Amino acid sequence: MKNHFPLTIFLCYYLFVSLLFGSNLSSQYFPLSLFKLWKTYTNLISSPTMAVLLQTKYTLSPITNNIPRSHRPSLLRARVTCSLTPAKKSHPNREKLVLEKRLVNPPPSNDPTLQSTLTHRLWVGAGCTTVFASFAKSIIGGFGSHILLEPALAGYAGYILADLGSGLYHWAIDNYGDESTPLVGTQIEAARGHHKWPWIITIRQFANNSHALARGITFTVLPLVLACNDPVVHGFVSMFAFCILFCQQCHAWAHERKSKLPPLVVAFQDMGLLLSRRQHVNHHRHHRTYMSYCIVSGVWNNVLDDNKIFEALEKVLYVQFGVKPRSWSHPNSE
Repeated sequence: MKNHFPLTIFLCYYLFVSLLFGSNLSSQYFPLSLFKLWKTYTNLISSPTMAVLLQTKYTLSPITNNIPRSHRPSLLRARVTCSLTPAKKSHPNREKLVLEKRLVNPPPSNDPTLQSTLTHRLWVGAGCTTVFASFAKSIIGGFGSHILLEPALAGYAGYILADLGSGLYHWAIDNYGDESTPLVGTQIEAARGHHKWPWIITIRQFANNSHALARGITFTVLPLVLACNDPVVHGFVSMFAFCILFCQQCHAWAHERKSKLPPLVVAFQDMGLLLSRRQHVNHHRHHRTYMSYCIVSGVWNNVLDDNKIFEALEKVLYVQFGVKPRSWSHPNSE
């Protein structure tokens, strides 16, 4: 019996592999005699151009005659995978094998990436200070020059155009670039995560959500504050910059339930002064072609969507540069 033990093990292994891989392997070897079967087995394991790889959950010890019978059934219950490895090793294109670990699971509510840091707060403070300085120059210059209507109209124009500007920027980072894009890579990555888990924005802290915009506002508005004293210019600049600085907060409010919002915010949303949940839902509902990109008041969304402005821009960019926007293939958000 001991002399036939290797053959017995081989036959058990052959039957098990036949059950795993179907009739192809069985029909190839089953009609052979035991001698041919044993010869085929020895040739298979000694071939230099292929190897049988056993992958099990636990490491298996070598099969010897000293293994107790009580341990042998566990070997038959092991999951065995057979594969053929060619002599020439393949080298896959690593650039196409991208594992986005940060987009696999949503972050928990206490995740540090959702919390505001001291740096975030300092940038938001700098942005708010710069906007306030521009607004103050508009008010002081308007009263000093006895012109009040022009700065007010310029401020209204800034409010209207800020909604359009937020839509253009939102469309760009939603559809083009990645986390390696200079200057805005982190915002592009955050936008992709937002489309996968839209509700995350409601638990992201204010400074964390707005510091990148505040940094941009600081660098662009501060030179105007230092170099220009025109109250009309500052009427436009201060309102435009203020709306852009807080547009991400307006965006977060559009994802929040009304019962959790301040009454004043709900009133502004109902009046159409701020983006509402009802207006913004189209942006996440249409997975084939995104809509409603504007996130300050949403006043431009109907104009841009009805006239398919962003779709036309996407086609122009594709024809000119061959770059497809993510909206053409992005799946529904969770």
